[in-house]
Amino acid sequence: MTEAGMTSESVASLDDGRRMRYGAVLPGGTAPEQVKLAVLAEQSGWDGVFVWEAAYGPDAWCMLAAMAERTRRVRLGTMLTPLPWRRPWKVASQVATLDQLSEGRAILAAGVGALETDLPGTGEVTGLRDRADRMGEGIDLIRTLWEGGRSYHGQFYDYETGRLDLGAAAKPVQQRIPIWVVGVWPAPRSMRRVLRCDGIIPQYAGTDASPRPEDAAAVRGWLAQQGLPGSFDVIADGETPGDDPAAAAATAAGWGAAGCTWWLETRWEARDAMSERIAAGPPRSK
Repeated sequence: MTEAGMTSESVASLDDGRRMRYGAVLPGGTAPEQVKLAVLAEQSGWDGVFVWEAAYGPDAWCMLAAMAERTRRVRLGTMLTPLPWRRPWKVASQVATLDQLSEGRAILAAGVGALETDLPGTGEVTGLRDRADRMGEGIDLIRTLWEGGRSYHGQFYDYETGRLDLGAAAKPVQQRIPIWVVGVWPAPRSMRRVLRCDGIIPQYAGTDASPRPEDAAAVRGWLAQQGLPGSFDVIADGETPGDDPAAAAATAAGWGAAGCTWWLETRWEARDAMSERIAAGPPRSK
């Protein structure tokens, strides 16, 4: 058995239908600067571009829509949308609109929000349990709307409409837009929420050091025990050297071997360095 509690046969089975993809998380800047980086990422071979959704700043969904018009291949999404501080029906509209403009390339990545960086003094709910519960309901409401539903009644959100035309006009291109959600491993309540979605952005509780591929393998093992396929997305993120392709590829490959499906390259707030890293191309094995 591996550290994830999986046999070698079950690890091998995860490779069926799964390949590693590579995304770039943009470090901020003006809207034109970020759109330019998205174009560069596509030209340089990246598979996805993700932007920060700030409380105030260049609007994530406007930028992603502009990126959709300037690109043809890369997946487009946020990293992250603090869903408890958003109206779920509005987010559903924004993502569906992006999916139409991009011809089916939208991804929604959702979290509870970071108090230190995502929330000015606006009077929003701050309790972790309150935010987590609202995020769970928000995910369910968004999925209901994308599936054509017109009614939702939960503890925090109520939605009711008889307007058929509005829902039809907002129909996504993808049969199921992927929703990635932050999940705290191995917290049972948080991980149960992951099962509603299409991917996990893991946060590893109780690890004093930086996360290792072995931690991701444990997550993948648990997902397999819940009956989820190897194509269910598990996200890894970090930095790889742009001037050493072999070392970069080896780092990402280690996470891929552990069951991750996406590597997200980050250089938070280091705009010049991230531009250079994007231009060097993804850490893909040759």
